[in-house]
Amino acid sequence: MPYVRIALAAGKPESWLKAISHSLQQALEESFEVPAGDCFQVFQQCGAGELVFDREYLATAGARSADFTLFHITAGRARSTACKRAFFARLAERLEVSPGLRQQDIMVVITTTGLEDWSFGNGKSALPECDS
Repeated sequence: MPYVRIALAAGKPESWLKAISHSLQQALEESFEVPAGDCFQVFQQCGAGELVFDREYLATAGARSADFTLFHITAGRARSTACKRAFFARLAERLEVSPGLRQQDIMVVITTTGLEDWSFGNGKSALPECDS
């Protein structure tokens, strides 16, 4: 049940956003232990001066461009280091193919939470109540 906020510069066509969404979802399902169809994504398109990033910070494969895209994933449970590494690699591969995002322009941050931190509607906690 990950929730993903995708921040990028404003102005990309809808087809670019759909390609990012599709590639992200495929990578999540293939390598981040996410069931098919479990998709919650929000695009945050930033205007001039609203997406501030260091083009050189830890950029071993070359500087970041104006296509820099930040994926902040909030996951409902922790994943192993191996799982995260596989996901990072698969996401970069998929995004490079479609929509053509350079791997240097992809940054991912994963945050984990507990089931008690989620509500999927109706004012109910996702954490079942215990009978005492």
